Amino acid sequence: MSERFRWGILGTGAIAAKFAAGVEALADQEVIAVGSRTQASADRFADQFDIPRRHASYESLAEDPHVDAIYVATPHSFHHDHTLLALRHGKHVLCEKPFAINAAQAQEMVDAARSAGLFLMEAMWTRFLPIMVETRRLIAEGAIGKVQMIQADFGFRASFNPASRLFDPALGGGALLDVGVYPISLASMLLGRPDRIAAVATLGATGIDENTGVLLGFPGGEVAVLYTSMRTNTPQEAVILGDVGSIRIHSPWWVGDALTLKHAFAESEVIRRPYIANGYSHEAIEVASCVRAGKRESDVMPLDESVRIMAIMDEIRAQIGMKYPME
Repeated sequence: MSERFRWGILGTGAIAAKFAAGVEALADQEVIAVGSRTQASADRFADQFDIPRRHASYESLAEDPHVDAIYVATPHSFHHDHTLLALRHGKHVLCEKPFAINAAQAQEMVDAARSAGLFLMEAMWTRFLPIMVETRRLIAEGAIGKVQMIQADFGFRASFNPASRLFDPALGGGALLDVGVYPISLASMLLGRPDRIAAVATLGATGIDENTGVLLGFPGGEVAVLYTSMRTNTPQEAVILGDVGSIRIHSPWWVGDALTLKHAFAESEVIRRPYIANGYSHEAIEVASCVRAGKRESDVMPLDESVRIMAIMDEIRAQIGMKYPME
């Protein structure tokens, strides 16, 4: 491996651009290559970020010997295939969330990475933000006591367009997989595996979920109240309630830089933890750090947990009656 950690980006959409901007802010990392379905698309993206190696196919990118790791930034329905493509060519992988379409796909990806001895991680970038690191520290130190409840949401207003990725079942559309995964992942991170799941949703004209509410119950009696939407803008706050205090991560919590810590017998305290660039830098730091240390998965976003989160969303989709055509 070279002194600088060298990324290849598979895909040229909006999320790929955000990741490239995040890597640009890091002195010891660079995006050295990009792959798209056409040369013109690869060139446009590469010109924007001054990327020297431009590939007209995903296969060509995966074969590039100058790339240390590949960031998979294609639509949800392609995460499984493109991750396996990169792994087959000996590349470490950071795969955009949601990790896959379902838990079966996710498990196959994990098995392939482990068999090949390669690093793989779900790109749940929010977990690596300094404010989330601080949240975990406060909870571990008992600042709010034992966590009892979590309330979190992520919803936005999208104009209906059946041709859009968001509304297309063939591309894994719907609020749940697109942004509902954020509050579900938060609950999983703090409370572990739920033993009770209840969900209701409104399915739209294309058969995908447009409004979804979820209740998760946990073995210790904890409860998570979560909701997501593509039909309305939600508060985008996360509140973590302990038995002696609370933490409110300020809106938008999924890219937060401040929280309010409320103690049972003291005044509230606002804590700020700014992030680098647009926030995507921190997951790139985690990947490079793990790979350089010889680790094959992250302790912060473990592979078995990514499979578990997909299984939770599988159960939610079963309850609300949403199945994708590729399943």
